[in-house]
Amino acid sequence: MLVGGFFYSLYIASFFLQQSWALYTCSALLGFGAALIWTGQGNYLTLNSDGTNISRNSGVFWAVFQCSFLFGNLFVFFLFQGREQIDQQTRTILYSVLLVVGTLGLLLVLVLPAMKDSDAARNSNSKSGDGPVATRGAQLTQGPLDAFLRSIKLFFTKDMGLLSVAFFYIGIEYSFLSGVYSPSIGFTLEFEDSKRLVGLSGIFIGVGEIAGGALFGILGSKTVRYGRDPIILTGFLTQAVGFFLIFLNIPDNAPFGDTTDTAFITSSSFLAILSSFLVAFGDACFNTQVYSILGGIYPNDSAPAFALFKFVSSMASAASFFYSPYIGIHPQLIIIGILLFAGTICFWLVEWRSVYKRAHLIETSNPDSAVDKEFD
Repeated sequence: MLVGGFFYSLYIASFFLQQSWALYTCSALLGFGAALIWTGQGNYLTLNSDGTNISRNSGVFWAVFQCSFLFGNLFVFFLFQGREQIDQQTRTILYSVLLVVGTLGLLLVLVLPAMKDSDAARNSNSKSGDGPVATRGAQLTQGPLDAFLRSIKLFFTKDMGLLSVAFFYIGIEYSFLSGVYSPSIGFTLEFEDSKRLVGLSGIFIGVGEIAGGALFGILGSKTVRYGRDPIILTGFLTQAVGFFLIFLNIPDNAPFGDTTDTAFITSSSFLAILSSFLVAFGDACFNTQVYSILGGIYPNDSAPAFALFKFVSSMASAASFFYSPYIGIHPQLIIIGILLFAGTICFWLVEWRSVYKRAHLIETSNPDSAVDKEFD
């Protein structure tokens, strides 16, 4: 996480140079750093959680993480207010604040409590007992190459194959929400003061993400009793409604630039902001439960599991950014709707399989319970 955080700060610092080579180089390093920091924080979360609190911890993490959407957009909203052009002084203030915040976050990584365990130790304990010798041996043999090979092997398992559909959807949906939808609001001239709505959309995206993460963080101990599928259903329904409202409310050619075309209904500022909140809330539902299920079913391989999550979702985001400049918002929403349905079904299948395996393990580890059921 430390290396990943450093690359984030380096990327922000590159804007001060205002040189193309620096921006492109640091952008590539940023992508590499994102893979490290997302894998590291998922691994850290898993190793410091168990089956009883992984849902709560995932929700709290997501709520805190998405505070950046709210506070960042509020800062930009007031900093850019009343400015027709963004001058050099304003840009310097923006980059300086971002660099200071990034550096503070990097320093906080240094004071994080030590992890209780490691994937290597857990694998060793599950196979060779809890002895310290076995743990030291596992830590010595678990190198980068071994972790890479474990990731490839894990990728071709049935559960990970099904979850990859949900990962792919999350990548497509998030890139649409952050890179397509908000600019489309600004390009829709049917809105009154459409440019101002872009900032409000970002703020309510942050509110939706924080609300979803906080809700499932607070209720984590209760929702774990009923499984993850009700939360995924909530995310499916809220996002389905949100995407449908966008389909009706935004003209098809809005992603391409300023347009006076009309949508299926008279474009409503309220519906535009409501859609931002609904889709973001659903995004929080999916992401918190992905963190929860990966930590729950891959406690001994959390680092490879989260690395695959980031790999698949990043590939999906790249695909979305590739095709989004060439097709209208309505075809994009149709693609997202299909993936939303497929990702939800695949997530449920993995969740139901994990519940069945857990129940079967409890039953086989307690033969008396099976005998009691036979006589009931």
